[in-house]
Amino acid sequence: MKVLLASKNRHKLTELSAILGRLGFEIMLESDYGLDIDVEETGTTFEENSMLKARAVMEASGLPALADDSGLCVDALGGAPGVYSARYGGRDSDRARIDLLLENLRGVPQQMRTAKFVCVITCLFPDGRSIVARGECPGQILTAPQGESGFGYDPVFWVPELGKTFAELAPEQKNAVSHRARALEAFCRKMQEDTI
Repeated sequence: MKVLLASKNRHKLTELSAILGRLGFEIMLESDYGLDIDVEETGTTFEENSMLKARAVMEASGLPALADDSGLCVDALGGAPGVYSARYGGRDSDRARIDLLLENLRGVPQQMRTAKFVCVITCLFPDGRSIVARGECPGQILTAPQGESGFGYDPVFWVPELGKTFAELAPEQKNAVSHRARALEAFCRKMQEDTI
């Protein structure tokens, strides 16, 4: 089944194709289909933003569309940055967003720095069907970055069960426990149930 990914990110395409290919999905970027869609993420939840992106690409192409929305939710900040993770405080770089996060957590003891990464994957079909799956990875926010891999908030996101930040993990280790991996697992289960 051909599905358009509501994204311009080739790294995301590679990651999703590796997992969803076993379900018979042929994932293509919207640009591979001649589309260049910018969706204003006006939702207040990951589910709403994921749905907005998938709907825009499905309506423009007439094909099934897959989208994800993800971010970091920090308990001591009331769930922020949440759906605004990629544009937290209007900052335009990963380092600037990390610096703002650490500044906003200044004085918060380590045991109170609990957080989670969240990913919601939505697939919409032209016949009206939809599959929505959510994955979460719990952790803590460190007081300073550690590690050189990954992107975004990975250098300050500590995974207690592994004793490392996301930025200290090899890609295959991160992909085994990440919020996106967990959302994809849930998505695969729902997709298989839908086709039975």
